Amino acid sequence: MVPVTSMITWRAEDGDGLEGARLLLGPAGLRALGRIVRAQPNGGFTASYRLVVGEDGTVARVSLTSATAQRERHLTLNRTEDGFWLTDTGSGATRTPFDGAVDVDVAYSVLFNTLPIRRLHLHRDHGDHVLPMVYVTLPELGVQLVEQRYHTVSTLDESGSAAVGFSWGSFTAELVVGADGLVESYPGVGVRTPAAEVPAS
Repeated sequence: MVPVTSMITWRAEDGDGLEGARLLLGPAGLRALGRIVRAQPNGGFTASYRLVVGEDGTVARVSLTSATAQRERHLTLNRTEDGFWLTDTGSGATRTPFDGAVDVDVAYSVLFNTLPIRRLHLHRDHGDHVLPMVYVTLPELGVQLVEQRYHTVSTLDESGSAAVGFSWGSFTAELVVGADGLVESYPGVGVRTPAAEVPAS
């Protein structure tokens, strides 16, 4: 598979937000440079991220910056070879176990839900997994370990779409996933808009 560079945008269903990312997709790994913008009654926020996912499908590094009218915050997460995470908010890295987690989920983001789906090929092969997840809140950039469930509802059909169930506590959603493993639709969060793709240079 030749790596493909894509510019992708997801529009929030309520009309009050956007997520856009430049992606370099490999067979399992990816690199992304993206931004999330949310308009909210309290003034809203903007957040940017840089994401590196290795060819084994696990997260290697995430760097995030969030900004509100009141302040700006920074967070970097690095996953070490021995499975620990280094968390840095600008005052030095802290070693954190986050036992078993190899994926990261970010609030208001559609892209980050793609990571376990691509890693586990849930859009192509039936599977059901309860996963430890490093979850990052926005705009606070708080970090916690949570459990999320991903399970195949239907694999890719003739139209090139699959359905993957996602749940966390009492919250459930059915994600529509494309042939490239990217989430096309996340009810209540965002829907992908058409985007052009060009070979990586």
